[in-house]
Amino acid sequence: MPLQVRSVPADAPEVDALLDAYLDEREATFPSAQGSYSRKRTPAVQFTGPDGVFVVAYETDGDAAVPVGCGGLRRVRAAQADGDDDVWFEVKHVYVSPDGRGRGVATAVMDALERAAQDLGATSVVLDTNDSLVAAGAMYRSRGYQRVAAFNDNPNATAWYRLPVR
Repeated sequence: MPLQVRSVPADAPEVDALLDAYLDEREATFPSAQGSYSRKRTPAVQFTGPDGVFVVAYETDGDAAVPVGCGGLRRVRAAQADGDDDVWFEVKHVYVSPDGRGRGVATAVMDALERAAQDLGATSVVLDTNDSLVAAGAMYRSRGYQRVAAFNDNPNATAWYRLPVR
């Protein structure tokens, strides 16, 4: 089935369903040696322009569109008054449903988010993840993301990445 990635409100019903599935899966698979998973959802308002966007990937078949993946982007660092013009947008909540995995959905979501970051004036895209998500880390590195020092205090993260986009 063809895949279509669209910007949607971050509080749309299909986003709620995808993010609930994402949080359920992360909680169930979180490494016990790292403690308890902190179920934290970024407020939808942070994914609205000009400071962010949220996208959903749909598999389409005629008039039917089935949501199979999602991801958000939010501004986390603006240009500074001292002349430091590095503007960061952070990728959040990239998720692909089990039925959508292995078919390029995550790549399509990341393509859309990175394009949106450039359109919104980002100089860098940043994200955090957990090293237990081996496929996610491999995908980010294959896209050119470089591991960096922690830039937030996400208790679920063990790895932080940055990609210059300008």
